[in-house]
Amino acid sequence: MPTLFPGSTGTRIKRLWYQAESSTSVVLVNLTNSTARVLKPAPAARSATAGEHPALTPLGLVTILLGAALPMIDFFIVNVALPSIEHDLHASPATLEMVVAGYAVAYAVLLVLGGRLGDTYGRRRLFLWGVAAFGVTSLACGLAPGAWWLVGARVAQGAASALMLPQVLATIHATTRGERRSKAVALYGSVGGISVILGQVLGGVLVSADLAGTGWRAVFLVNAPVAVAALLCAVRSVPDSRAGQPTRSDIGGTLLFAATLIALLLPLTEGRAAGWPLWSVLLLVASPFLALAFARVELRAERTGGSPLLPPSLLREPGVRRGLALGVPIFTGFAGWMFVSAVTLQQWLGFGPLKAGLTLIPMGVAQFAASILAPRLVTRIGSRALTLCALAHGSGLALLALTVLWTPYASLTPLTLAPGLALCGLGQGVQLALYYRIVLAAVPAAKAGAGSGLAATVQQSCLAFGVATLGSLFLALVPAAGMRDAFAVVLGVQLTGLIALALLSLRLPRRLA
Repeated sequence: MPTLFPGSTGTRIKRLWYQAESSTSVVLVNLTNSTARVLKPAPAARSATAGEHPALTPLGLVTILLGAALPMIDFFIVNVALPSIEHDLHASPATLEMVVAGYAVAYAVLLVLGGRLGDTYGRRRLFLWGVAAFGVTSLACGLAPGAWWLVGARVAQGAASALMLPQVLATIHATTRGERRSKAVALYGSVGGISVILGQVLGGVLVSADLAGTGWRAVFLVNAPVAVAALLCAVRSVPDSRAGQPTRSDIGGTLLFAATLIALLLPLTEGRAAGWPLWSVLLLVASPFLALAFARVELRAERTGGSPLLPPSLLREPGVRRGLALGVPIFTGFAGWMFVSAVTLQQWLGFGPLKAGLTLIPMGVAQFAASILAPRLVTRIGSRALTLCALAHGSGLALLALTVLWTPYASLTPLTLAPGLALCGLGQGVQLALYYRIVLAAVPAAKAGAGSGLAATVQQSCLAFGVATLGSLFLALVPAAGMRDAFAVVLGVQLTGLIALALLSLRLPRRLA
């Protein structure tokens, strides 16, 4: 006789379904004849939760952080090689600007698309493709027979970086949780800071060493063996992850997003060197209208159930908006500082490329240490860690300005600049770690690629904006005020941005996710 459900009023149950201990099967029990059989279910859509992806091992974390370091190092390493490139390839100043700007613009424009491709086709696969492409394009840069060949190879190298970098944060987001995620994100932030310093120092060493007569070419050729090592490690140690549902291409959104960033970033990076020609002004005027058109296309795509390149729902997350707002003063000031300090150290103080890079070591060491300690600091004082680090960073800038203004020229050595640089590094280390932590904590795992791509795009756009604005201010002040006073003024402007950062941090929830 069929079994009655306890407490029911005569409902007969002839079959009972329940989940077996294995997550891949369901057991069907036929209660009328006491038989049972195991059924294999239809494949379900893959969930994007961190717990259902293979865990990220320490070797896997080291590998993807190496992949993150490569494009960051390459962004800065070329700066010290520009004089040699100019001499060897007979490149004009405008062409040299394109060597830097071509990489930066391609990198920033394609970051979100790279994140979306990783969501759809697998982040491990896109990471491997990106590392391989970065190695090949680095060889193309190092073997460039002419200046415009180098420009084209740099654009391709920026595109390869855009494939690789978003997969790093997205993989961390999808394959780690809790304290492990906080530590991994903090390490990612520290890699960003260390890469800047390493790029300057390594570039100076390689150019000065002139290995086998390669000169400036070594700064690109050195990437190839590193990329091969990263590929071999990634094949064995990087877990795969992707969004739960495949997404369709958003061709219209991709084109409008690329046009918006090009219209904004290309004039900012090239306009000053070219004397602000008409094309640069027209592109800047067009950029807000292109941005508005992009926003409307993305809103319509999300409302109609499409697959927008940058889901507007991401920006409706308070944590995402707060994190992106915090990134503006962090990265704009950082980029301006790196440009202005490089010019000041080399042209005013007469330091060579290697000595200028070594001068920044106290900042890099302090930044790395601060990023490692950032999760513990956040656990103790929450979001006030960001307020504290902004004040520490501001104190470092003030100390540097006073040192430059009051110390006799002959006494300005790397040692006298070290205390201010160390304070700046302490602040920057916490800032970078918390920026990504705040943004990614609010991003659903299914949109990890788009979220990490957005965070990195804001970073790169602010880097370009910082060089264009603070760099232009510095160069405009030098003829009348001199390099010493111009340097102090730019530090004062950056200090204003840090005050704004401290005030913004007070609006964060005291407890961070």
